[in-house]
Amino acid sequence: MHIPENYLSPQTCAVMTAAMVPVWTHAVRKVKAEIPRAKMPLLGVGAAFSFVSMMFNIPLPGGTTGHAVGGTLIALMIGPDAACIAVTIALLIQALLFGDGGILAFGANCFNIAFVLPYVGYGVCRLFERAVKGGMGRYIGAAVGSYAGINAAALCTAIEFGVQPYLFHDASGQALYCPYGLNVAIPAMMVGHLTFFGLAELFFTVAVFSFVARVSPGMIREGKRMNKRPVYFLLAGLVCLVPLGLIAEGTAWGEWGVDEIAEVVSGGTALGYTPAGMADGSPFLALLPDYTVAGLPDTLGYILSAVIGAAIAVILFRLIAAAMKDKTDYAGQGV
Repeated sequence: MHIPENYLSPQTCAVMTAAMVPVWTHAVRKVKAEIPRAKMPLLGVGAAFSFVSMMFNIPLPGGTTGHAVGGTLIALMIGPDAACIAVTIALLIQALLFGDGGILAFGANCFNIAFVLPYVGYGVCRLFERAVKGGMGRYIGAAVGSYAGINAAALCTAIEFGVQPYLFHDASGQALYCPYGLNVAIPAMMVGHLTFFGLAELFFTVAVFSFVARVSPGMIREGKRMNKRPVYFLLAGLVCLVPLGLIAEGTAWGEWGVDEIAEVVSGGTALGYTPAGMADGSPFLALLPDYTVAGLPDTLGYILSAVIGAAIAVILFRLIAAAMKDKTDYAGQGV
């Protein structure tokens, strides 16, 4: 679901980034107002879970792959505004360090994955919580909400891909950026997400949410015991298992390299050309491209990449928490 560099026109990237500015502004304000210092590190834990979950690639017949995101899971634990910030940080780490998702397309990726996914997932979950009485409502809501959230994000991604050839093409009609219109992009994106990838998001969300609710209910509900140690153990276990994501061969739809897109077959016919905007676009050289580490086997490089990404997310929000003044620090000061 990550949109690579040069798949969207600069104009589209600018519009999508502009659309995210008020979202980020709102989310930051809400987090500053509502998340106490003691719970701020939870945003780092959420960002780490999202980062790691996106490394578990799942194969789809036909050679494409996809993954869970965890956006609805974070929203259910600490709210959709905090989830927006946490997933944004996960996407930023992926783009800057590992080249997963374009720098120019960062705003578009955040719109789909850090905005649409957690807010839709959270909203649907709350609807089911109200409709289904008792404790089961929360888990049914988590299941349906996470499934709805990732599919809403996939649909937005497909539309952004699909409008490119209609809006940006040369005199001969060849697309300058993503060459596949809505009639191809929407079915291609949605088939995988309505089946395997949506179910993976559902399973990941419900499984981790159930685990956290049992071992550390204070991470979800105020006034309850908050024991972070089992959650960190779970995160460490997932990091050790990320090489399972290497089993899936192939490339996610819409994430082909410039050197391979001409050979991509759609409807039984290879594209046959490289869109000029993609060929002439500025490449971004990530520090650890594709989660590889020079000199290490792929498996060890993948694990080390997971450790680095998760650690950066956790440490970043711990530093933010350390720099904050807890709301109780202002008691009696007339603030």
